[in-house]
Amino acid sequence: MNITITGGAGYVGTTLIPLLLNSGHKVKILDNLMFGGDQLLPFFRNLNFEFQKGDIRNKEDVKKAVKNADVIIHLAAIVGYPACRKDPQLAESVNVEGTKIISSTISKNQLILYGSTGSNYGSVEEICTEETPLNPLSLYGQTKTIAEAYLLECNTTIAYRFATAFGVSPRLRLDLLINDFTYKALSQGYLVVYESHFMRTFIHVTDMARSFLFAIENQEKMKGQVFNVGSEKLNYSKKEICELISKKTNAYVYYANIGEDVDKRNYTVSYEKINKLGFSTSITVEEGIEELIKVLVVIDSKTQYSNV
Repeated sequence: MNITITGGAGYVGTTLIPLLLNSGHKVKILDNLMFGGDQLLPFFRNLNFEFQKGDIRNKEDVKKAVKNADVIIHLAAIVGYPACRKDPQLAESVNVEGTKIISSTISKNQLILYGSTGSNYGSVEEICTEETPLNPLSLYGQTKTIAEAYLLECNTTIAYRFATAFGVSPRLRLDLLINDFTYKALSQGYLVVYESHFMRTFIHVTDMARSFLFAIENQEKMKGQVFNVGSEKLNYSKKEICELISKKTNAYVYYANIGEDVDKRNYTVSYEKINKLGFSTSITVEEGIEELIKVLVVIDSKTQYSNV
């Protein structure tokens, strides 16, 4: 198949590219290289790889990128609570308006796989299924919720509400909770944690990439639907994550009673729907932390690996 990935130079895209190429697909990337492009260098030797520098807010760029695509994997976005808070106007123009441009450019015969987020749920006491009413608390969650609904209404779409990502990618991110905590534990020797009882659910970036390949191979069963993507085994409180990291790094953890986490997400998620189709995650949080500890030895600065 011919597959176009928007935002393909990012954290998930650079993990996904080799999986698609190794499966025999032709892969085209549309990316504005906001965070650079060195991570793409290994792929250019593959004749089935093509790169187009461009912006999803530019209709001509999008038209060129999706012209012969069977599948569009839409990852381009301003990702995360801090990055969206830093530049709200940019977040809305990319996450919502850019998505609408893609929607209006592609045909009903082209399948779009949308990388949505569990942030759409906000703070929920019961276990979240795909039917749980959405209550996004942050601008990031709000923009992703709008874009998700728009694509499902207007296009042939499979939308994935991902758990919180972690793990190593060619375009590493250290602003993600587990990655950030592991980096701080190693570089500072301690962690300060607010509202440690808050629940999150996690997924390794490699399993995120695998899920898109799964959707391509099972699209007839999945079109027009939303799926939570993660594992019930990876539902953790922030305190539990800190204890795992502390055990592996000997970092001291201070659980603050005064103060609050500015990101108020607090939820537990069911992944039964996608599990019943045959998809399950393969990498544990413990394995991801061990992987990060090995990789962070060669990291000089956190700045270049943050979306903020």
